[in-house]
Amino acid sequence: MGKQYAVLGMGSFGFSLAIELEKLGCEVIAVDASEDRVQEIAPFVSQAMCAEMKEDGLMKSLGVRNLDGVIVALAENLEISVLATMQAKEMGAPFVLAKAKNDMHANILKKLGADMVVFPEREMGVRIANVLATRNFADWIELSPDYSMVEVQIPEKWIGETLRGLNVRETLGVNVVGMIRGGKVMVNILPDEVFKNGDVLIIIGENETLNKFSEGTV
Repeated sequence: MGKQYAVLGMGSFGFSLAIELEKLGCEVIAVDASEDRVQEIAPFVSQAMCAEMKEDGLMKSLGVRNLDGVIVALAENLEISVLATMQAKEMGAPFVLAKAKNDMHANILKKLGADMVVFPEREMGVRIANVLATRNFADWIELSPDYSMVEVQIPEKWIGETLRGLNVRETLGVNVVGMIRGGKVMVNILPDEVFKNGDVLIIIGENETLNKFSEGTV
């Protein structure tokens, strides 16, 4: 049986997250105060519920203690976001992810016990900016302020070479953690796998090194 989550708030973030979790095999309870939004999401999730987030007993009726987690996607309304996060933790939710509007909001949510706080718009902005600034990269995912994971077309000079021969960890300070070939993702690449034209590498490294890699200076 897949994991079970309650997603509170069917704005753009909550709506898309609920659908993707369901696609990935999770059971999702989607909750929103708007009957129209509930009807819109209903065909795509295990259960859709219309309820006011301030409603007494909502967390109990959701059985959050028995779920794998609660996603509080209600950043626009600080009061409701804080109340929902606090109630979810008080009712024993094992994991609470909350969307924050700003740093102050994030600090409040963390103090209330949120296990993970996200800034979807800010994080997507950083990701897109890095892709645009480093045009050789197909995608850029920031793992921390100093490290990122990128997808990059195989450098021409790497075609016909192997990880063992290139020794990229020692010589370049990056780790090749996967490869996309013909639309198929390959992980745990063998040291003697020969790179081919058209391969896309998945690389983790320090941002400074990755930028140099993008510019072809390493």
